[in-house]
Amino acid sequence: MKFLHTGDWHLGKKLGDFDLRQEQWDAFLKLVAIAKEEKVDAIVIAGDLYDSPRPNEDSVALLNRMLVQLNLEEKYPLLMINGNHDSAVRLNTGNQWYRLNHFYLNTRLEDAFEPVEIGDCQFFLVPYFKLAQAKNYFDKDYQDLAQAMQDVVACCQEKFVVGKKHVFVGHFFAAGSLRSDSETKVEVGGLGAVPVDLFASFDYVALGHIHKANALQMDKVKYSGSPLKFSASEAKDKKGVWIVDTNMDAPYFRKIQPLNDLYQLKGTVEELTRAEKRQEIPVGSYVSVTMTDEKPVFDSYERLLACYPHMFNLQRQTPAFSSTGFEVVAGVGEMQPTELVQTFFSQVIGKDLEPADLALVEDCLQKVGKED
Repeated sequence: MKFLHTGDWHLGKKLGDFDLRQEQWDAFLKLVAIAKEEKVDAIVIAGDLYDSPRPNEDSVALLNRMLVQLNLEEKYPLLMINGNHDSAVRLNTGNQWYRLNHFYLNTRLEDAFEPVEIGDCQFFLVPYFKLAQAKNYFDKDYQDLAQAMQDVVACCQEKFVVGKKHVFVGHFFAAGSLRSDSETKVEVGGLGAVPVDLFASFDYVALGHIHKANALQMDKVKYSGSPLKFSASEAKDKKGVWIVDTNMDAPYFRKIQPLNDLYQLKGTVEELTRAEKRQEIPVGSYVSVTMTDEKPVFDSYERLLACYPHMFNLQRQTPAFSSTGFEVVAGVGEMQPTELVQTFFSQVIGKDLEPADLALVEDCLQKVGKED
């Protein structure tokens, strides 16, 4: 059997004030094209369809349009769970009719232990759940998610059919995964990391929640990653989907090129507004800018926005402090005020005051002295 693994669509997500519906629809069409080209038998969506538990009307309409095309028009069986950003109750509306069209959606933990069989595979669709839900279902006082997941896996294993491939679909933070800035943590107080060796009995583990497709360097346990870049920390990430063939040893990645890419720029305002620099960034791209100017630059925001209309983030680089702290300077009590300021500036910024700045400091100190 061959299936496509995706997730973390986050419909309704914005970059700053910019709406991403156009980019999300474009990425979806490219996903459909990959599914057709690969001739997949089913599509797995590992949670976080929406970016909010209360999606707006446009996001609901967009998801409905996507699911109708995949399931009713293209006739792909869908295997889907909710993520931590989704409302399980809202997403589950209409579930009674879904299975008539081979659309399998689990939003309740108790439904996870009835596998969906397609071809040579058993799919265990385990929705995102909180620790309290596992405590109520298993009637145990778990201390962390890893303990609860042991019982979840054991219940799945009880339903294994010999000769079938076993696929686990989940939405959580697996120990050792690499994060990006656009994710919301699953765990509270560090209790949520689940060791991946719990899933050794499965032939493939299709995960959602982490937006990096290479967050885990394992052949049988993969995060789909988000289909779009949702933060500056993802600027260099490759986005796409995994193609899983049960007759192959490892899945392979199919890249999705975004309609409008995301770039992370760093430099002075003067450097970033030069024509040659602007030409490096394709029109329509989303841009996060870190200014390295040591002094405030008048109208820097307006100048940069004129060059990069889709700038969604602007920040100034903070001075890099030594991890060992500041050097202890001897004889501070004997220093003249100007020398004291110069020494402090040198430690914080890493270089001496320029003559003009030093003259300004001396002038200010003189005025303070006269007022005293």
